[in-house]
Amino acid sequence: MDVKKLKVAIVCDWLTNFAGAERVIQVMHKMFPGAPIYTSIFNAEKMKPFENAVVHTSFIQHFPKAKTKHQWYLSFYPLAFEQFDLSGYDVVLSSCHSASKGIITKPETLHICYCHSPMRYAWDNSHEYIRSYKMPWFIKRFIPRAIHKVRMWDRLAADRVDYFLANSDFVKKRIKKYYRRDADVIHPMVNVSDFYVSKGKKDYYLAVGRFTPYKKFDLIVDAFNELPYKIKIVGTGVQEKELKAKAKSNIEFLGFVPDDQVKDLYSNAKALIFPQVEDFGITPLEAMSSGTPVVAFNQGGALETVVEGETGIFFEEQNVPHLKAAIEKCEAAKWDSTKIRNHAKKFDDSVFEKKLYEYIEKRYSEWNKKLS
Repeated sequence: MDVKKLKVAIVCDWLTNFAGAERVIQVMHKMFPGAPIYTSIFNAEKMKPFENAVVHTSFIQHFPKAKTKHQWYLSFYPLAFEQFDLSGYDVVLSSCHSASKGIITKPETLHICYCHSPMRYAWDNSHEYIRSYKMPWFIKRFIPRAIHKVRMWDRLAADRVDYFLANSDFVKKRIKKYYRRDADVIHPMVNVSDFYVSKGKKDYYLAVGRFTPYKKFDLIVDAFNELPYKIKIVGTGVQEKELKAKAKSNIEFLGFVPDDQVKDLYSNAKALIFPQVEDFGITPLEAMSSGTPVVAFNQGGALETVVEGETGIFFEEQNVPHLKAAIEKCEAAKWDSTKIRNHAKKFDDSVFEKKLYEYIEKRYSEWNKKLS
């Protein structure tokens, strides 16, 4: 069977900013260039990789500030995805960390959900979400009730998926916990050829990401306020003002940085600082593709990509003393950039594509046998 000849649709939660989940969708679309993409909101200005794709959006697209404040419309997502008509497709691939798995497909259509995470703000991160995210008080007042309803819907929506793929063993366990479903694992990817190894490292550390509470940029700032080393921080977000206010002169905030410049920063950095718990985490792979080691918190998806003492250093607790100790250990270590980059090749685009093609072929064959 030629998987590429199947009639495929791709569904995702939203396309408003390009990050790790959007990178997966980009590769899926590369694999199936004729597949339309169904999503709640599409910000074309910020999603140039999808400028030639056929994108179908929901009614939420027309809500005030939807392209920048999609969190405001949490209670509308179930209806938005249930209204998409996906008749006539052989396979629907949903790339989901929120509500897109809740689509309704016909009995003859195979629905494979590539799950980046069970809906965090409905399950284990719900209290932190309500407490930490800044939103108007009149919206925050109704969020707990909305999350309660979404949580019930999310559990039912998981039963509509025919097969779950998890992006990590960490997420596989969470799928089992909250959805009572088994999942296979195909790790996300990095295009190793996009990155390069510099001839010599410079005198700075690096951190890259959105300034949201769970990313722990406050921990990075607090640690480097007590260290003599320089760090460059790429990104923006809701915590930007407070982080800048307490940072000392050895901490440089670069804001938004174009991709080519980020690659230079990766390649020349002494190490990437990665203190958060991520379901998988693409930035460590980008750093390792550049021959740069990673200082990472010892939980989550980093455990599946970083090798202690070979491609990075782990620290055990998310506090300043543990992070400082790990950075000092990184300072004292001798790193083999070629070895680090070769490790990253295990997660290259080509590996992901091969595994996903093979998975779809296997599951579609099983699906047809069930129907016959």
